[in-house]
Amino acid sequence: MSHYAAHRTFVPVVCHSHPGFAFTCANKVLLGGDHGFNSGCVSVRLVSLVIRLREWAHRSLLEEEERPDSFMERFRGPELRMAPSRSSNTHPDATGNNATGIFRYVCLLNPGHALAINAFLMLYTETCCLQSLCAFRRKWNLFVVSPSDNAYYRWLFVIATAVLYNWFLVVARACFDKLQVGNYICWLVLDYVSDLVYVMDTCVRLCTGFLEQGLLVKDHNKLRDSYVRTLQFKLDVLSILPTDLAYISTGIHTPQLRFNRLLRFPRMFEFFDHTETRTNYPNIFRICNLVLYILVIIHWNACIYYAISKSLGFGSDTWVFPNISKPEYSSLTRGYVYCLYWSTLTLTTIGEMPAPVRDEEYLFVVFDFLVGVLIFATIVGNVGSMIANMNATRAEFQARIDAIKHYMHFRKVNRELETRVIKWFDYLWTNKKAVDEQEVLKNLPNKLRAEIAINVHLETLKKVRIFQDCEAGLLVELVLKLRPQVFSPGDYICRKGDIGKEMYIIKEGKLAVVADDGVTQYALLTSGSCFGEISILNIKGSKMGNRRTANIRSLGYSDLFCLSKDDLMEAVTEYPGAKTVLEERGREILMKEGLLDENAESGGLQKEDTEEKVERLESSLDTLQTRFARLLSEYTHTQQRLKQRITLFKLIPFTHLYVNSICATLKAQKSVICGQCCQLQKTPIALLSLCQFCMEL
Repeated sequence: MSHYAAHRTFVPVVCHSHPGFAFTCANKVLLGGDHGFNSGCVSVRLVSLVIRLREWAHRSLLEEEERPDSFMERFRGPELRMAPSRSSNTHPDATGNNATGIFRYVCLLNPGHALAINAFLMLYTETCCLQSLCAFRRKWNLFVVSPSDNAYYRWLFVIATAVLYNWFLVVARACFDKLQVGNYICWLVLDYVSDLVYVMDTCVRLCTGFLEQGLLVKDHNKLRDSYVRTLQFKLDVLSILPTDLAYISTGIHTPQLRFNRLLRFPRMFEFFDHTETRTNYPNIFRICNLVLYILVIIHWNACIYYAISKSLGFGSDTWVFPNISKPEYSSLTRGYVYCLYWSTLTLTTIGEMPAPVRDEEYLFVVFDFLVGVLIFATIVGNVGSMIANMNATRAEFQARIDAIKHYMHFRKVNRELETRVIKWFDYLWTNKKAVDEQEVLKNLPNKLRAEIAINVHLETLKKVRIFQDCEAGLLVELVLKLRPQVFSPGDYICRKGDIGKEMYIIKEGKLAVVADDGVTQYALLTSGSCFGEISILNIKGSKMGNRRTANIRSLGYSDLFCLSKDDLMEAVTEYPGAKTVLEERGREILMKEGLLDENAESGGLQKEDTEEKVERLESSLDTLQTRFARLLSEYTHTQQRLKQRITLFKLIPFTHLYVNSICATLKAQKSVICGQCCQLQKTPIALLSLCQFCMEL
């Protein structure tokens, strides 16, 4: 029985890792080896053998489709199917039906083995329980919080609120008795709500994942071990210690016992860091964050001043808080405001308060002055850097304007053109278009940069006729090559007869197609329109070639996207099929507008085919010349090394015989080498030189 118990503890573990192997392990237990059921369990042995053969077949034929087995259906019934071992991890019901059929067969052959069958059923039940436990653990792993989720950020806001409550009110209640006694029921409720938030936050920290090799870790054992090893875990444990139990002996009016709640401050700092990353106004948030820290220090200092005055006696000298028996100083509001005023003047090193009288008072004031100096230095440094960061863009833009002004003044540019340049810069700054997109996005990886470009420019690019229904990959390549340009009123984007090297897409503004006089308007182009797309394709047979067919002028300030011909050709190099599609679409557009000469197109295509052949021949010739030069260089290098070695041998005394033997050997092999060289029909110059070298030897 002990042997069976030992196997009973082992089999579920094996079943957990390989449930299909459960029957083999169970039969091993039932057959017993050296114990029990050795004689008289022939049917069980037969079923075990069949199961082993079945598992071997499934392991050997995993790729083959499963087919009904009439032999096994005799034992299991036609409604049952053996589940392969790979799928048994996810389909425990199939394994259960298999076991039921086998047990039915065993009972029919030998009903006297009910004890063995019951033992097997117990093992199988434990296996199913372990499988259910594994399924539960897989579902439990889903309850892992990612630090980048919005839900986690909202929870940080909740815990930061609880921490700020303790930072401000617990300290104030410990120093101002009237604040504690007057609303103690409300404070008790808020205290225990914050304690509940602290406990929940500890649970959240246990379920907070972290990145390992770029993947979010969801194993709760790893998460727990990682959290326990941190300093924050120790602070969290100290912050939730039930120090309130001391209320039993001290009474509920001793909030000093809750000072350990102040140790949860890392969570508040984490919330501030996340907010600074997420907000669109980081400089303003940094200023607010700095003001909050200063207010906390001033608040704590005011509370400490009131507590020192209470311990020394109110009104006992001119430095401490005045006697609270006076009506004007008896209220809680007046007491806190007076202490806050004193703390502000002291920490800002303004002074103008009564001088200290006692030694304790002198020490406290000295400490306050030192803290005040540090606060003042922190304020000056942080505010200065924040203002510099806020004005960095403006300063850089102003430097560019100053450089342009200096250049125009040095080159004596006329006043009218100088005014246009200044107005153009003013337009850029006023409409927030002075940012260089390439400079801003250069630090992003290519994938993120492509995502931003797609999000901003893809819909605009799809409006172009020749790019409609193009491959998504080509559109992404083209989107990354779009360049924004801003034109002033009266600027010509292109003139009739110019060579087309760019195409333009209008983002904002209005353009006019004008006559040669620049005044008469033929058409008006608005946002979303595009022009110049046909000229950059350089389609053969076009009556205008790659020349501009009209004058286009900006009526006001216009924002355009520009795509150059070189960028387009570079993009379609990776998509040769797309290049053909674009050219066909361009020909269709030219045919509709009557601007395509079919005869010139066919001649151009033949000329293009001939040019392509010549280019391929030139490329092949360059490759052959490169290879020949490499072989010649290798031969020259080998020849020099051989001469150096022969020279070295001649310089060594008593080696003439050895050198003569080498020369004799080389002469003996001369005919063989020369014969092999002459057998080549296309003998390179290098091999002829080698033969000449052999003759010299």
